[in-house]
Amino acid sequence: GIFLIPYFIMLLVIGLPLFLMELSLGQYGAAGPITVWKCCPLLKGVGVAMLIVSSLVSLYYNVIIAWAFYYLGSSFQSPLPWSCDAPRNADLCQVGAVTVTCWGCVLQNTSGSAGRESASEVFWKKQVLGVTHSSGLGDPGPVQWPLALCLLAAWILIFLCMLKGIRSSGKVVYFTATFPYLVILILIIRGATLDGSLNGVRFYLSSNWNRLQSAQVWSDAASQIFYSLGIGCGGLLSMASYNKFDNNVIRDTLVIAIGNCCTSFLAGFAIFSVLGHMAWRKQVPVGSVADSGPGLAFVAYPEAVSLLPGSPFWSILFFLMLFTLGVDTLFGNIKGITTAILDEFPALRDWRRKTALLGALCTAFYLLGLLLVTQGGIFWFILIDTYSTGFGLIIVALFMCLGIAFCYGTNQFCQDIVDMICRCPPWCSHMLSYFKVCWVFFTPCLLLFTLIYTFLDMYSVPLRYGTYEYPAWGTSLGVCMGVLTCLQIPVWATVALCRESGTLRDRFQKATQPLSSWRMATAQDMARDIIDVPFTITLTNSD
Repeated sequence: GIFLIPYFIMLLVIGLPLFLMELSLGQYGAAGPITVWKCCPLLKGVGVAMLIVSSLVSLYYNVIIAWAFYYLGSSFQSPLPWSCDAPRNADLCQVGAVTVTCWGCVLQNTSGSAGRESASEVFWKKQVLGVTHSSGLGDPGPVQWPLALCLLAAWILIFLCMLKGIRSSGKVVYFTATFPYLVILILIIRGATLDGSLNGVRFYLSSNWNRLQSAQVWSDAASQIFYSLGIGCGGLLSMASYNKFDNNVIRDTLVIAIGNCCTSFLAGFAIFSVLGHMAWRKQVPVGSVADSGPGLAFVAYPEAVSLLPGSPFWSILFFLMLFTLGVDTLFGNIKGITTAILDEFPALRDWRRKTALLGALCTAFYLLGLLLVTQGGIFWFILIDTYSTGFGLIIVALFMCLGIAFCYGTNQFCQDIVDMICRCPPWCSHMLSYFKVCWVFFTPCLLLFTLIYTFLDMYSVPLRYGTYEYPAWGTSLGVCMGVLTCLQIPVWATVALCRESGTLRDRFQKATQPLSSWRMATAQDMARDIIDVPFTITLTNSD
């Protein structure tokens, strides 16, 4: 509960300003994450770094979709294969205490001892991942072929949905973006009718004010904003490049960003009401059944769902929602990658070549992703997830913010936004004043704080998955992923300086000036808005 305070503060100071910055850059420049830096060639490396981040995220994110697809298929069995009612789990589930309530006798299925794993956890680790047969990062083992087939189906679906470009993927998004809202609403209503659901909601909203003194809470809130809004990955820039030039980006920022975070808050009620019922059934505290990361979506919540009457239906509903959410997110990442490549290589814009490019990308991501569906794939998944969107992503966002604020200029950037909105209402002008202050001071300061804490946390707390501690070479490999992202900024800045002439100061000034082609897209868009209309001229005798 107390986490919501730093979460919404980070939304206001980091999330909204950076979200608006990416949308405005993409819409005004009508280009992807690399080409859009014609506005400041010195920072072209920021766009290349976004491309690398987006590629790393796409590599492992579709594995989550494959897991959801596997669970979705398994949900059509009755009883659910991870429930205590399944014959294979008879040895894992023992009859515990009998609890007498005012409604009668309720037979509890509890674990025989606190140290034993639940049926849901055994199903996740042994049947889905096969991680029990791997000793760690250096022992990936063979591919889990059921997961490999699910991963293949997920990439084929992504390819087919994006085959005809932004129009076809846009139509699919109408379903993938709205369906989860329906499922969340249904799960909230169902959860509210369960015994013990209020205990889960109380746990979700409980406040421990002392935690506000912890830098970890504030750093986690900033990280969650990045993940939730997709900042710094290039997908926002690419999607915004397809907007009409006069689209109100300030309105879109407020509606999308605030709506997104409120949806996350609302989804918490759907999750914790069911977890509260699970804790009530087991007669344990809610905190003992709650989990984080993959464990919440694929261990704790499936176990809670298995305790509900008609559990296969609720399981199908939940994993179908998870599947559509994953596909919706991956659309933005893949669109960011393809847009960046097509902008840099216009010859590939032909439909056949564009299809071949999309097919090659999906095939490459699938083959690379096979490492993540081996028996030790979860160790690689955690490694890439931790470092691909860690300090590298924060540095990308920091340089993007500083570059626009101090190289391109906040006054010019705000004027560009006003030019796009045309009839800028007073409230938009007031919002721009707020965003200008954030871009110049508050957002960079908070990003710097988050970056420093991320480095301190990275070197003081070893990376773990359960009881397994990652070796030094594994951590070093993860750091190299982040360094590879960060290196693009100085490398491409050096290239931009070398292309100019004069002293170092002259080169720097020239490299921070927008290219002449920066406003060409703007002029073309405005030209399209000019239409011919019939008119009549009346001449008088004096004429």
